[in-house]
Amino acid sequence: MAGIRWSPEDADLLPARPPGDPVSDDDRSVAADSWSIKSDYGSTVDDDQRHADAVEGFSGCSFPAASDYSSDKDAPDANEIVTSLMGSQSYWNATYAENLANLPEHGNSSEVWFGVEVMDILVKWTKNLCANICQGLDQSDNNSCKSEPSDTFRDLYSWRVLDIGTGNGLLLQELAKQGFHDLTGVDYSERAIELAKTLAVRGGFSYINFAVDDVLETKLGRSFQLVMDKGTLDAIGLHPDCPVKRMMYWDSVSHLVAPGGILAITSCNSTKDELLQEVEQFNQQRLGSQEDNSSPESAVFQYLDHVQTYPTVTLGGVDGSRVTTVALVRR
Repeated sequence: MAGIRWSPEDADLLPARPPGDPVSDDDRSVAADSWSIKSDYGSTVDDDQRHADAVEGFSGCSFPAASDYSSDKDAPDANEIVTSLMGSQSYWNATYAENLANLPEHGNSSEVWFGVEVMDILVKWTKNLCANICQGLDQSDNNSCKSEPSDTFRDLYSWRVLDIGTGNGLLLQELAKQGFHDLTGVDYSERAIELAKTLAVRGGFSYINFAVDDVLETKLGRSFQLVMDKGTLDAIGLHPDCPVKRMMYWDSVSHLVAPGGILAITSCNSTKDELLQEVEQFNQQRLGSQEDNSSPESAVFQYLDHVQTYPTVTLGGVDGSRVTTVALVRR
């Protein structure tokens, strides 16, 4: 569940939304049933209770629907929710099973989510962002906060890094090339983890840790200084129960990101403004009221920075990027 796949022939075109035909009631049932992973780790929280808690927390919130492209202009219809089997675990299991079957023929080649150019920009931006935090530097004039340096953030080599919905694990390999070493990738698809482990060994990165884990029901017993999400929130947004699942997502990642740590979300289906609006709604839900959220220090997540150098396209006379990356700091 590392992200949305663009075929080579469509790489230079502006995608509307991730592909997927409207699904029938039976398909929705299959997708919903397949979402909850049954891993070897067991479950520490009753699934029905987690669902009920998320529904209660979601009441009163209105998450924006997916946008046609990542421009910060023209808000979409808030009542529009597009679902797809790409939001189901069975889809990703089948996808990565096919990738594994093709390994003998194609060797180390594997798809790069959002394209090679986006990957290159993302990993270099991430390294610079973390290096600046190590030095206690501001990220930009528009920042709403500044992370203070601490001993645990001095050396990128020792940073605890988590990639949720890691898929084939190629993002972690690129981060390793940038100097990160304590790297962990999780995915709820066992086939994805099998593929990621195989590619990491072949690429000379056998020290990268991979485990089967569902971010919505995570069994990880540690927090991380840097948590990366490249397309996972997008895939969750394609689930028939996406509003509830997205609330569960934010609750889970709030525990996975260490205080003072960074959550970097890369999306092809939400704009920067939409992601920040969703963060604001989560902050308000966690804190109970708008008044409690009036102070920047009271927020769970705060905006830190975003990538400003992704390729742009023009649609209907409006310039925008099909991909956005937003970095948030955990208070």
